[in-house]
Amino acid sequence: MQGNGEDHANDDAAKAAGFASPFDRAGWFDLLAAHGFAGEGRVDARGKAGRTTALLPLRIERPGHLAGLTNWYSFAIRPLYAGPDHGAALNDLLLNLRSQATHLSLYPIRDEEQQAIAGALRSAGWWVKAAPAGDRHWLDLSGMDHDGWWASRPGALRSTVQRKAKKGIVDIQLLNAFDPGSWAAYEQIYAASWKPEEGDPALLRAFAEAESFRGTFRMGIARIDGVPVAAQFWTVEDGTAFIHKLAHVEDSLKASPGTLLSAALFRHVIEVDRVKRIDFGTGNDAYKRDWMNRHEPLWRIEAFNPSRLAAWGPALKAFARSLLRKDS
Repeated sequence: MQGNGEDHANDDAAKAAGFASPFDRAGWFDLLAAHGFAGEGRVDARGKAGRTTALLPLRIERPGHLAGLTNWYSFAIRPLYAGPDHGAALNDLLLNLRSQATHLSLYPIRDEEQQAIAGALRSAGWWVKAAPAGDRHWLDLSGMDHDGWWASRPGALRSTVQRKAKKGIVDIQLLNAFDPGSWAAYEQIYAASWKPEEGDPALLRAFAEAESFRGTFRMGIARIDGVPVAAQFWTVEDGTAFIHKLAHVEDSLKASPGTLLSAALFRHVIEVDRVKRIDFGTGNDAYKRDWMNRHEPLWRIEAFNPSRLAAWGPALKAFARSLLRKDS
């Protein structure tokens, strides 16, 4: 990973952009590259306007085709800025990028950022197709305390937590620092859960260890008779809690350990960490609606460089598919 100085610089840039996340830092992109997610190579696209700089980490999908440096753990990708003149710095970055790329793919893009990014691409001369391509559930507390939020949740959820907690079967442990034994318990639970095989367990562990070092790590373990049956990995920073991973053992469902663990972690980050938002990441799983009050699309942006003939065929196919979907 790159040095702490650059990581702190990216923290500041992310906060200036609004609500920093773990996926806005140099360390995250270095980790992805170190674990083989940079495709045929990493490209850090840069732009500048006066004292403002813009950075967009990318990977080479194939010659001429660049994509955002992300993987399935990423909640989103966006340009990072240092300084106030975001629009001009991004425009400079995208103009510079036209000398390097025929095709640019960005995903996942948050709903509140896609118009600015797509507009900047068009201003820089790219042909742009932006379309919803995923879902995001998050909690906007909007001044609510824990009890106010909990009262707004579905009655069935509140009843389940109340009934199961009274039975005292499930023991909850919350951690603010990485612990190898607890992480081993998480991996054991995940392997016995309904989840598919973990995509890159070494990367996830390295990410968890790095977040623990930064002081943002949160983890919960639920046990029945001393046996771990549910686990969740969160991080907290800049007023937002991020829910990265959760799993429970199938045959423990009657005791609802995952639900009780979620309730305990929500209470902790709201009452102790004083977060303003909780982000459930990507995906439209039905259970997320019970906990969250906001649902928005995630966007995929495909941009094509009209100054390169090699972009014309792929662009034509992309826009033709969009037109066919509208007509169907």
